[in-house]
Amino acid sequence: MTMLQSKNVLGELLDVCSCQTKAGFFRDGYCRTTDQDVGSHTICAIMTDEFLEYTKEQGNNLSTPRVEFNFPGLQAGDKWCLCARRWLEAYYEQVAPPVLIEACHEKALDVVTIEQLKSHVFH
Repeated sequence: MTMLQSKNVLGELLDVCSCQTKAGFFRDGYCRTTDQDVGSHTICAIMTDEFLEYTKEQGNNLSTPRVEFNFPGLQAGDKWCLCARRWLEAYYEQVAPPVLIEACHEKALDVVTIEQLKSHVFH
């Protein structure tokens, strides 16, 4: 299977997460991954103020633009491919953002369970 035919956590073709914010390890809008993606940016989530503050407190400020990385900074409502471990940490702290499950790469299941993701599906 080619990377463009990646599967999601439901075993279907991976949906786009966000082209607006150029999400994903490859900045192509998809939460696709590769062995070089040590953070496993595989969970498509909709940012919340609560999560953005939490991840900033953990040392990963996603709110501030970083021009040198062509990163616009995120705000509540933006879609982004999160590292699976950070999402799981936020899940246990009860601040995990909602997910677009069809856009979560199957490799996320190496870190989180399908039940955890389904409990946070965006409606």
